[in-house]
Parts: sequence; structure tokens; C-alpha cells
Amino acid sequence: MLMGQVLAYAAMEEGKNCVWYPSYGPEMRGGFAYCRTIISTDEIGSPVGIEPDTVIIMHGNFLDVAEELKSGGRLFLNSSLCEEIPQRDDWKIYAVPANELAEEIGSARVANFVMLGAYLELVPVVSPQTVISVMPKVIPARRREAIPLNEKALYKGQEYAKRWKE
Repeated sequence: MLMGQVLAYAAMEEGKNCVWYPSYGPEMRGGFAYCRTIISTDEIGSPVGIEPDTVIIMHGNFLDVAEELKSGGRLFLNSSLCEEIPQRDDWKIYAVPANELAEEIGSARVANFVMLGAYLELVPVVSPQTVISVMPKVIPARRREAIPLNEKALYKGQEYAKRWKE
């Protein structure tokens, strides 16, 4: 949720059109949740009913969401929590061990920012500097002490993703 929300705020900050559409399971706290974040330079007609260019999956329980991805799209998987990796020739698939990378810098809780960094390295829809600048606007006051670690995680993900650019 936080990854998508930060991405949406960064897009707004850069003058792009965006939609952040959260969806919570019936458990709400501690249960599985997901969001759709749409960023475009064009007007956005609807937050649903489209084939996304990119899907980011942080947990294997959401692998079915990948089926919405359009042919030629990009799938980012947290390989720390996704036991199976889809085998598709028509997608670019990036398996990022986000939890392990986050633990290397101090806490698995920032795995989402590791993944966001990897995504932004390969799909620069917004600047990482803009993401960093909007964190205080999005992250609740009681959790702002985590911002430096989130920033470190963002850079860790970017560094990891450079392997696919070579």
C-alpha cells in the first residue's frame, strides 16, 4: 500500500496524472491488501478494467494478479516471498529478493522500498529524488523515523536492478 501511495504522490508532485486505488481484504489489519497505482501523462479514464504495463507482487498469494498484465509487460516479483516464478515468454520478469536485501540494510520491513527502487531503476516513471521528497507527506508522523532506512532501501533496490540494464 505504502509503495503505491508514495509513487502516486511523487507522480502528482511531478505534474503527472495518477490514481491510487487501495483494496483491503476483510481482515483489514494484518491481512492481505493490494493497490493499483496508475501514472500517466494523459487523462486517466478509470482505475480498473485496464491491462497494466507493470505488476509488482510482494507476496506469492497475489500471483494471480499477474494474469492481468498485458503481453510485453513487466512483472516484478519479491522472490523472497514468491515460491514460484511464472514462466512467460511475453513478459519481462524481474525477481528481486526484496526481503533479503532489506534485511541486509537493517529491516525486512523496508522490502517495499527495495522493490520500489528496483522498479524505478528500470521503469523511471518518477524520479527517486521526488519519491524521497514526498515520504514525509505520506508516511505517518509516528513512523517518520523510518524514512532514512526507506531511502537506503530505495537505493539498495536501484543498485540491485542495475544487473538487468547491462
